[in-house]
Amino acid sequence: MGQVQPFYPHGGIPVPFTPGHTAASVEGVWQALKVFATQDIDPSKLDVTTLKGLKRTVQRLGACLGHRDGLEGTRLLSYAEARRQIYLPTYRHVLHHHLAAELAELRRLGAAGQVVLLDYETNPDPDDLSRPLSHVGLVIHMLEGTWPAEHVPST
Repeated sequence: MGQVQPFYPHGGIPVPFTPGHTAASVEGVWQALKVFATQDIDPSKLDVTTLKGLKRTVQRLGACLGHRDGLEGTRLLSYAEARRQIYLPTYRHVLHHHLAAELAELRRLGAAGQVVLLDYETNPDPDDLSRPLSHVGLVIHMLEGTWPAEHVPST
């Protein structure tokens, strides 16, 4: 199930706060809307389909100041706000629109017995900002109907 990775290029993923614009991957959206001390947003990240070349780092670009509220947004979102208003809605879109068959298969397998899902990260709580989110944790939230509250921007 490598397709649950945020780097996976599903395509057609709406960019929050930016009607009419889509991205190849969840990570592309996340990286594109980041604002650094020496660089604003980078829309080119929306089109990356190679699973590489997406990351924008503080080592190269200085401190991360936040995430812009869309490609033409004027407001910077805090990390907590960005998780709820950018990351969660974007990842949820992928689960609903690109991975519905895989989620159905996981539900079927889970009904028949124990299913083990592995992830490098173990944090399923969007409010725990001390650690990166676990994508498997988010998949489990989706399967259990306990998806974290989010602000879904209009697209």
